[in-house]
Amino acid sequence: MTTDNISPPPELKSKEKERQAHPFRSLKELLDHVSGKDLPPVKFEDSGKAEILPFPFLAIVGQDEMKLALILGLVNPNIGGILLVGPRGTAKTTTVRSLIDLLPMVERSICHYGCLPADIEEGGIDAVCPDCAKKYGEGLSLTRPARVRLIELPLNAKLENVVGGIDERAAMQSKIRLKRGILAQADRNLLYIDEANLLSDEVIDAILDAAAQGSYTLRRGAASATYKSRFLLVGSMNPEEGHLRPQIMDRFGLRVIVRGLDNPKERLKAYKQVQAYLSAPHQIVAEYASGTTSIKEELEATRARLSQVKLPNRVANKAIEIIQKLGIDSLRAEITWFEAARAYAAASGRNTVKLADLHAVAPMALRLRRSKFIDQYFAEQQGEEEELQTLVKPFKRKRRTKK
Repeated sequence: MTTDNISPPPELKSKEKERQAHPFRSLKELLDHVSGKDLPPVKFEDSGKAEILPFPFLAIVGQDEMKLALILGLVNPNIGGILLVGPRGTAKTTTVRSLIDLLPMVERSICHYGCLPADIEEGGIDAVCPDCAKKYGEGLSLTRPARVRLIELPLNAKLENVVGGIDERAAMQSKIRLKRGILAQADRNLLYIDEANLLSDEVIDAILDAAAQGSYTLRRGAASATYKSRFLLVGSMNPEEGHLRPQIMDRFGLRVIVRGLDNPKERLKAYKQVQAYLSAPHQIVAEYASGTTSIKEELEATRARLSQVKLPNRVANKAIEIIQKLGIDSLRAEITWFEAARAYAAASGRNTVKLADLHAVAPMALRLRRSKFIDQYFAEQQGEEEELQTLVKPFKRKRRTKK
């Protein structure tokens, strides 16, 4: 006897329809369902640590000036930072991120405040925190070898994220302790600011002041701390989306104009490189691994040679003449130009800067430094200055001659 065709009693059919229309027996069941709590737990497989495979630096097509500027920055951070100016889609961010495989090893402080033996050599034992002073006296190391890291500043970063603030975890335990910000974390690293022209004024001012001084002091109520902030600053911007204030623009050492590739063959080659990277990133990274290693070794040798590179006065004086003819007032022009030329000479295997070295880096160091507003302002003041000199001239005392 089969039961396939036997229908359930009418009272069971009624309860089944009610169950289908109202499947939840209580409000809690309804809430658990809509919130997903009644779903079975999802089991995640351990896929390992995320692997960073930046686009190879050597695989970037064209953009020679941008690549040169970044290389000089890795050789000599004293150039004062690099600003990449150009439209979107011109490989600015890709090129900066490609530097990861070229970044050097440095002795990084293991102290919360970034104390280094060099601080003691320059400023004495009081130049470091009490804990590090004790370690130094006991002959313990204040540093450990570590690779320079690329730190990217989020576009939505607030001032407290950048400089630091009160450690909330310590505050919950009735303790006052300051938490390091991005600037302190960027010490001895490379700090990249994408869309630098879109940051708030207070954030960009804090970054540039810390970069110029090499340290900054954070005060929150009764608590205060001084952190090291010695980093290579790299910024990028699209002038279509807004300009940087002149005083901020002046803080960047090298200024690179990044344009699209003009050569059709280069544009096609760039497309093929990107396609190959997207299809098989490990393969294209492996293709350039040998060349990347060679460049990294050359950079290490160049950095070691930099301290020996000298700038003759006769070469420097000719450069200063050009700066004055251009009407550039900022002394940062000389600093950037000379330090970039020293890095270029070191990369060329020489210990003396030549005029050719200055010529090679001149556009990056000197462009976008003149101010039409300042020129017009001083021109308008010239008439008043001449009038003042004429009126006070009778007050000038004649020198008495000794008998």
